Amino acid sequence: MDEIVEQVAGYPAARHAVLTGGEPMIMPGIVELSQRLSYRGMHITIETAGTVHAPVVCELMSISPKLSNSTPEGAFRNQHERLRIQPEVLARLIREYDYQLKFVIAGESDVEEVQSLIASLAVPASKVILMPEGVNAEELNARGAWIAELCKRYGYRFSPRLHLYLYGNRRGT
Repeated sequence: MDEIVEQVAGYPAARHAVLTGGEPMIMPGIVELSQRLSYRGMHITIETAGTVHAPVVCELMSISPKLSNSTPEGAFRNQHERLRIQPEVLARLIREYDYQLKFVIAGESDVEEVQSLIASLAVPASKVILMPEGVNAEELNARGAWIAELCKRYGYRFSPRLHLYLYGNRRGT
């Protein structure tokens, strides 16, 4: 952890740190890391699936619940389905932190799933961000066009998944 804090200190103009993962809320030392970065004056955003709570320090909890479109085939299917939505954890995170809910959308049925989840949590439309699913610019553009229209219709926000446009479908971006 000292190494991470030292690396951050090497960028004195940086004022915003995003703690992401895998799932950062299960990482050893995540609470202390968030505290130490906050103490340095960093604005902290935590990127989480919203399945685990940890008493982190952050200015924004960016929660991306996994929709059914993310369920893998094979050995982990049942476990993923059982754990991907944790209503009690989601409710606690949105109660305790400033938050946004981000959803990766592949098809229209995903939007129905989003609407059901946000209704159950009483989340205002202004806190919802929709992002097109895809691994290249062509897929993102095709889905993005109709998703942007949905965002306008329902008052959601839109994210173009800029990292895929800039870096492609690569780990670490």
